[in-house]
Amino acid sequence: MQKITPFLWFDKNAEEAMHFYTSIFKSAKIVSLQRYPDGPLDGPMKGMEGKVLTAVFELEGQTFMAIDGGPFFKPTGAVSFYVECETQEEVDHYWNALAQGGDPKAQQCGWLQDKYGFSWQIVPTALPRLLQDKDPVKSGKVMRAMMQMKKIEVSKLEEAYNS
Repeated sequence: MQKITPFLWFDKNAEEAMHFYTSIFKSAKIVSLQRYPDGPLDGPMKGMEGKVLTAVFELEGQTFMAIDGGPFFKPTGAVSFYVECETQEEVDHYWNALAQGGDPKAQQCGWLQDKYGFSWQIVPTALPRLLQDKDPVKSGKVMRAMMQMKKIEVSKLEEAYNS
């Protein structure tokens, strides 16, 4: 068991989100799911009958937990999930899948917001390598190219690096 596990708060669609996320990642599964009781609930949990109380799912070996907690908390772009990609095809796969239904205005420099409001960074392994080049002119060109992108395009980064 990992020591620190991201715990995602949803209004009322945690189960839908888990199925969405586990359909995108190659190594993914829903581990467990507990629901609120069917009987009437009072207070802030009123209306949550049958919704997700706690759930555990895994994406590429990373454990996540989720809850349907009502409208009290919303995701923020201050926290994001960093997905490291070996190839452009992998970048394209994760970008296209996770961006579906999300906010296009939140897309910049490899960052996107999914349809549940959570932020993801879809980053090719080439990006940090090129940005960490000892030649500040080359790394600066890569940075300027990246700043113009929504989805990161490795060929454009390499073109900037080699120009």
